[in-house]
Amino acid sequence: MSEFSDDIYTEPSDVDVNTLANLGPLTAMAGVWQGERGLDIKPKKDGPRKQAYVERIELQPIDPVTNGPQLFYGLRYVIFITKPDQVKTYHEQVGYWLWEPATKTVIQTLAIPRGQIAMASGTAEPDAKTFELVAERASETYGIRSNPFLEYGFKTVEYRIKVTIHDDGTWGYEEDTVMLIRGKEDEPFHHIDRNLLQKVGEPTPNPLARR
Repeated sequence: MSEFSDDIYTEPSDVDVNTLANLGPLTAMAGVWQGERGLDIKPKKDGPRKQAYVERIELQPIDPVTNGPQLFYGLRYVIFITKPDQVKTYHEQVGYWLWEPATKTVIQTLAIPRGQIAMASGTAEPDAKTFELVAERASETYGIRSNPFLEYGFKTVEYRIKVTIHDDGTWGYEEDTVMLIRGKEDEPFHHIDRNLLQKVGEPTPNPLARR
């Protein structure tokens, strides 16, 4: 029995144009953020290696989005990461954080310029201070897709991110990307990234709200 109605076309009538007022647990993440003490634990030929990083992330509200009766409020984001005292980009990422009030579902979509995309999901209360999202390679919905070389050498089988909102206005995350590395498939590698982010700029209201 489907969890969805047979009416897949009729859009909701109670859409609020002010995205910033309808982001649920994502509310505190809206804005421009800087993190100076990121830690990346990555795979290398001789074993795990730790790397410090500096991060800037912009999370800006988008207009409400509907799929027929389904309603999302969300944030468009872009991440730029460098190594301390370096200019060259260490990591770049774009995507969306989405909140579906009807089902209390949080979704993160992500794309990185290594030929890899993913979509993770989890549930949370609207006022939650911590929540976790998961994507699995085998999933037909919230899954992971990689280019052929990454599938060959560094197969990602799971991605999860835990977000924690702090009372002082900061927020942090810990990501665990589980990979099967060629030649070491019996030892899943946990590629860990974590950072604490401080606000350096306020969000810009979404276009429909500005009208």
